[in-house]
Amino acid sequence: MRTRLVRSTLRGLSLVQVRHVKPVAYDRARGGVAQVYRELERDFGVLAPPIALHSPSPDVLAAGWLMLRETLLVRGAASRAIKEAVASAVSAGNECPFCVRMHSTMLGSLVHGKDATAIAEGRLDDIADPRIRAVAEWTARGSVRDTAGDNPSPVPAEQLPELIGVAVDLHYLNRMVNVFLGGVPLPPGAPEGSLKPVLKVLMWLLHSASRTDLAVGTSLALLPPAPLAEDLGWARGNPGISAAYARSAAAIEEAGRRSVPEGVRELVHSTLDHWDGRPPGLGRGWVDDAVGKLAPEERPAGRLALLTALASYQVDEGVIAGFRAVSPEDSALVDLTAWASLTAARRIGGWLRNAD
Repeated sequence: MRTRLVRSTLRGLSLVQVRHVKPVAYDRARGGVAQVYRELERDFGVLAPPIALHSPSPDVLAAGWLMLRETLLVRGAASRAIKEAVASAVSAGNECPFCVRMHSTMLGSLVHGKDATAIAEGRLDDIADPRIRAVAEWTARGSVRDTAGDNPSPVPAEQLPELIGVAVDLHYLNRMVNVFLGGVPLPPGAPEGSLKPVLKVLMWLLHSASRTDLAVGTSLALLPPAPLAEDLGWARGNPGISAAYARSAAAIEEAGRRSVPEGVRELVHSTLDHWDGRPPGLGRGWVDDAVGKLAPEERPAGRLALLTALASYQVDEGVIAGFRAVSPEDSALVDLTAWASLTAARRIGGWLRNAD
């Protein structure tokens, strides 16, 4: 009873954190959106803003949920602590303060708190636990193409689909969170002093949910079956993760086809062909040069897609407004950013796979 009451209270606080789009209210959700919302509270513990922000595009919402559930939440060969170490290391590398805060706090409740803080601050050499340090270093090195080739896996082969799945999912979610959420899990204008008690409540809910062994694949029906793309081959050793990524990738590819101009999709792919995983540098001159190749009406979408994929922390009101002037629907904004985010994340998953 107490858990249900707290979750109900947090629903509005979760959704009000989302910026640029209006997420579907809990009591107005229907169909697949309502199902994802119910499963989020049941399996994750709370109506998490990083997933709920996708709700203007229901199939993309389902995709975001499937990837998170099957990799981070379903118990498998890897422990939750190891998965949270991967999530924390990815989030720190992507300069996503919201995700760093959430995942390092969860990790700190499972291992020594100083090790979680070291990952959050990028001080990987200071991690005392050798298992956590090895996984965090593997994650960080594998997220850069130049170092991924000399990056042997620190875990048994049966854990790799889970850990690469978590890494790809967090590379995806970090980008979406940087665009649509603030730096801390608080409503706009909330005092910084309220963060500690809010995190305490959130961790209680997350731990309460994590005590239940989740069945593999029970949410897969949210999306139709799809073949597993070759670049997602790292997932083949785990049926639940491979099915989740096959369906989710297909749904987000379809979102890209309906909301991202073909010329923009081609530009993002060609840019990623030469990307090494590192930030593109200060300023946005590189973006202006790249989108100059596009037709004028495609440049706002191209600017937003490239920034989301390569430097999501640089997306601001002006970039969003430029895209809105051409495509005003919330669903289009979610579609484009989701497509750009997963396209970049899939590249990094390939580097981690090939490093093994």
